[in-house]
Amino acid sequence: MNFSQAHWEEPLLNEIRAPAVFGFDSKIRQPAGRTDKGALERRSLQLPDVSERYLMKHYVNLSQMNYSVDNGPHLLGSCTMKYNPKVSENIAALEKVARIHPLQPVETVQGALRIMYELSRALCSISGMDAVSLQPAGGAQGEFAGMLIARAYFEKKGEKRNRILVPDSAHGTNPASAAMAGYEVRELPSKDGMVDVGLLRKSVDENVAAIMLTNPNTLGLFEEDAGEIADIMHERGALLYYDGANMNAIIGKTNPGAMGFDIVHFNLHKTFATPHGGGGPGAGPVGVRQPLEKFLPVPVVVHRNGAYDLDYDRPDSIGKLHSFYGNFGILLRAYTYIIMNGSSGLVRNSEKAVLNSNYLMKRISGTYSVPHKKLKKHEFVASASEIKSRRGVSALDISKRLIDHGVHPPTIYFPQIVGEALMIEPTENLSKDTLDDIARILAETASEPAELLHTAPHSTGRGRIDEVRAARDMVFTWKELQQRGNGR
Repeated sequence: MNFSQAHWEEPLLNEIRAPAVFGFDSKIRQPAGRTDKGALERRSLQLPDVSERYLMKHYVNLSQMNYSVDNGPHLLGSCTMKYNPKVSENIAALEKVARIHPLQPVETVQGALRIMYELSRALCSISGMDAVSLQPAGGAQGEFAGMLIARAYFEKKGEKRNRILVPDSAHGTNPASAAMAGYEVRELPSKDGMVDVGLLRKSVDENVAAIMLTNPNTLGLFEEDAGEIADIMHERGALLYYDGANMNAIIGKTNPGAMGFDIVHFNLHKTFATPHGGGGPGAGPVGVRQPLEKFLPVPVVVHRNGAYDLDYDRPDSIGKLHSFYGNFGILLRAYTYIIMNGSSGLVRNSEKAVLNSNYLMKRISGTYSVPHKKLKKHEFVASASEIKSRRGVSALDISKRLIDHGVHPPTIYFPQIVGEALMIEPTENLSKDTLDDIARILAETASEPAELLHTAPHSTGRGRIDEVRAARDMVFTWKELQQRGNGR
């Protein structure tokens, strides 16, 4: 199987020089007689005079220069880049959904409120929590909401706890979310890739509010001591926060509630196949046990007296995190995915995700080293350290070269506790044939000429980007680029 696709350079629209035969006059001018200062001033939009055919060609070409889960394997570890079923997209595009407005009276949106209510109950069932708010607009905001809930909980109790414990295998947003909520963050070094229970026991005192834990963690390892970790935290009056990024590995097998967690955030794009990335919109619901329910953000969707409503009367709430009540189109997609799969389907998805991960890990373990040689869950971390020491080829070189082979690179250099890390997550959507091809490509790439890898990718509209310069000297518009004299 060949995943690679054609790439070409597509000029900017304003650079196209193809006068329209049956085009339009793009020079919109001030209407006759409208000279008053209050009138909208219409200037030339400086659009190219091109035919519809050239316009379509331009945008179709641009679309074919993009890479997505629809046209090739996407190995981005930790992010669970699942294929998005088109039935969910079609339902979200229905006129009744697309034209709904959050300012409509609740009596006219009972169907939408019912969907949100049932989704919240489904997420409670899946996670073992007692209540869920759908309001947070993404996973990171769900984390932030969880930290605000923890802070409100202890303030209500009159306890001044100001520290959050975060394992060194945690997602990078965990310490950021805790710090934004006003906490001091202490990192816990791992032991054999998992939480060092002995160190944890010594680290928990009256100043610790919670531990933020991902299970399975970013190494793909299940925290076998989760029950003991919960006991340690609860014995000292602290909470357990569950980062739901890796929940795709455990649905139907266990849940955060069974492991003793008090607060959970969900990444709907990761576990329940809603669109991922692109700056939004997104959804990162947060769930809690009953003692924390009163602190959830407002409004909360409730069902009472035979109707659905939005409850704002929550004096202990952390307040609003999002305009109105969240991104309904994303919530609807997740609801559709859950209903479509059912309980048994969600379990099968997790089982296949774990199977695919371990199969691919075994296939490439002869080429790449894999630390912590245990059964992994939905993802695993390989290392290119030996390849780099032997041939001077880094994880970055390998990932860039994978683009030429039509495979989206895995996450690299994360987690930082693994040198030259390649964090790979195949998800449940890939067939055995595809996994075999990926394994072959990974092996062949590691043995290709070093110079070829150092200069990859070669098949894209742009070669290797100077990422340091791009981060420090950002260019936001084509006009600014032209002004700098850099050409196209």
